[in-house]
Amino acid sequence: MVEMDAMRTRLTGLLGAGLGRADELRQDVTARWFGDSRATPIGPRLARYIAETWVDEPAAARGLREATASVADSGMQIGPDQGQLLHWLAALVGATRTIEVGVFTGYSTLWTALALPADGVVVACDVSEEWTSVGRPFWAEAGVEERIDLRLAPGEETLTGLLDDGRSGTFDLAFIDADKSNYDRYYELCLQLVRPGGVIAIDNVLWGGAVADERRRDADTSAIRALNAKIGADGRVERCLVPIGDGLTLARVRPPSSSSNGR
Repeated sequence: MVEMDAMRTRLTGLLGAGLGRADELRQDVTARWFGDSRATPIGPRLARYIAETWVDEPAAARGLREATASVADSGMQIGPDQGQLLHWLAALVGATRTIEVGVFTGYSTLWTALALPADGVVVACDVSEEWTSVGRPFWAEAGVEERIDLRLAPGEETLTGLLDDGRSGTFDLAFIDADKSNYDRYYELCLQLVRPGGVIAIDNVLWGGAVADERRRDADTSAIRALNAKIGADGRVERCLVPIGDGLTLARVRPPSSSSNGR
């Protein structure tokens, strides 16, 4: 309480000095309550502890992860901790129908499919036969190959086709991890496809920290930064950002009647 009273006193003084100084205090408060003092750096030792203590990676998923390590651009694959989170989310919402935009070798697809019932389906959208073929043997090994509806076409084309087929509001979970310049379009389409109470998960939203660096103005960084700002003010969803991997946004779709412009 003493600390908060002192900060209120400082705020009063700064307001008297003008808005510029008030902005300075706001940044100071943000840094103190959401900055380094509240963050635990994840180095190799702690990452190993998390993996050994918390992640229960299925054998087929581990095999696919290891096979992906030799593929070009293997860094695009999510980690096992994030795969487990997707699995948990799918189970939490009782998912039977999910969407994945950006499959790569299918590691996240496998984790999600394992959380679905026998008649569940992951509509998996990608454009690469080469990359997705890496995952197929491991999907079969895990016994989930029949639950994965792989569609090799541009993601927007597949999502639009689902809407044209009357699939609006029929999916429980969507995971977006594809070309960043189209993230906003994928988000808008998934908002139509995912039912109220369902979740849209979006990967790479911290983009290696570049989103917080105003000097970074490249197309991908700008697209992610813009979407982050949009979702942060989007009354159609309840949202949070989980600093796992390269940052994962979770947006829970509100019923249309409860949408608002604020939290």
